[in-house]
Amino acid sequence: MKTDVSNRLVWLGGEIINVNNAKINVLSPTSQFGLNVFEGIRCYWSKEIQQLYAFRLMDHFTRLKRSQKLLMIEDKYSLIELKEAFLDTIRANDYKEDIVVRQTIFIDGFGSWASVESANMFIAPIPKANTSAEYIKKGLNCCISSWQRINDNSLSPRIKCGANYINSRMAQREALRNGYDTTIILNKDGKVSEGPGSCLFIIKDGILITPVLTDSVLESITRATVIQIAKELLGIEVIERSIDRTELYTCDEAFLCGSSMEITPIYSVDRYDISGGSAGELTTKIHKIYLDIVTGKVEAYMEWLTPVYV
Repeated sequence: MKTDVSNRLVWLGGEIINVNNAKINVLSPTSQFGLNVFEGIRCYWSKEIQQLYAFRLMDHFTRLKRSQKLLMIEDKYSLIELKEAFLDTIRANDYKEDIVVRQTIFIDGFGSWASVESANMFIAPIPKANTSAEYIKKGLNCCISSWQRINDNSLSPRIKCGANYINSRMAQREALRNGYDTTIILNKDGKVSEGPGSCLFIIKDGILITPVLTDSVLESITRATVIQIAKELLGIEVIERSIDRTELYTCDEAFLCGSSMEITPIYSVDRYDISGGSAGELTTKIHKIYLDIVTGKVEAYMEWLTPVYV
């Protein structure tokens, strides 16, 4: 990379500038009310090929536009413009390592929580090593949160927006305060939903089980990837259904997944050991295949990868 993290280059309003010069109006709706939608997009560096690959880039942009539509934010950028700005920003930094890119569309200027127009965008890449602690752990000791997951009749988890993540913040801060790495949140019906910014899978008798999307779960790209890997490459049965809390205590393996977290084993839930307090065999297999795919080692899934450098 050309600069250190504190001086990296970001995209804001059509310009690539030093992060310290990237400023917005403090009275803007995004500043006052969290009125924004975003994607966290992973890029993986392949040493063998000397290429940086963005993973499922167009799927992320499709979801970003869907979030825009549901939150009724002005549709200002085309898919081509989103892609060009994304690639230009990474190239300007000359990243040749694993990175995470936050691409956010927000309401700028003077307005209120009801504003629709004055959309702007920033794109901010950062090396994976500088992301949140829970995203770089080898395994996680979890608790069940006392906070309830938002639902489609309050603030839909289907929308990937900044305001939604306050729900995750409350649950995560509670977990850290009580000595856990992260937490698992239940929905309004008391069924398992997901972790903060991550989806959950359990493994029981060789079957991969995950909550249905209507159990207050984000329509996760990583979740969809894991399901496809399990079915197509491992021949594992996958069931999407509601999961009870106590099933977590008695499952054979469990893991959380997401773009930033990738696939991270759960070692325990509420002090109940899962798979002996280590990464399970099937979880490890899925994670390895996932890493092979995102670094361009599996020819059949190259369509998921967008090369950054020409």
